[in-house]
Amino acid sequence: MTSTQTGGDETAGPTVAVPFRLEVVVIPVADFDRAKNFYQGLGWRFDGELDLEGGYRLAQFTPPQSNASIIFGTQVTSAQPGSFDGLYLIVDDIDAARQELLSRGVEVSEVFHDTGGTVIGGFHVGDEGRAPGPDPEGRSYATYMSFNDSEGNRWVLQEITERAPGRV
Repeated sequence: MTSTQTGGDETAGPTVAVPFRLEVVVIPVADFDRAKNFYQGLGWRFDGELDLEGGYRLAQFTPPQSNASIIFGTQVTSAQPGSFDGLYLIVDDIDAARQELLSRGVEVSEVFHDTGGTVIGGFHVGDEGRAPGPDPEGRSYATYMSFNDSEGNRWVLQEITERAPGRV
């Protein structure tokens, strides 16, 4: 792979000749049917399912307006079921997202913000570094909530109302 520096802006990072897009994230589950029911209950788009000989099963779902999907199944990953902590979903309105999930029966955390006051948000593994309520300054990237899927994988929702320079 070839990369080159862009002129004059060290924060822009290297450019590459070939685009790289994150399109699918594999999440570990213990119970395929339970996970499928959970993600259908979220209202995410069901993209398809494979059920092949030898016990291989796979389902794919896409969150609303996302370019990336998730897949899960049996014989799909060696990661331990429920071991993912910090799968991020970006939302425009954290309160509306929370109400949507609650209306679908999902147990969600209260809204919280980073106690470190970082502008581009802290990455919240577990419950460390949280303070209750939205970011007191109303900054983009600084307000969160979380929920676990049926298998124990933790999703974090981050409110972004204005993108940082260089982000689309």
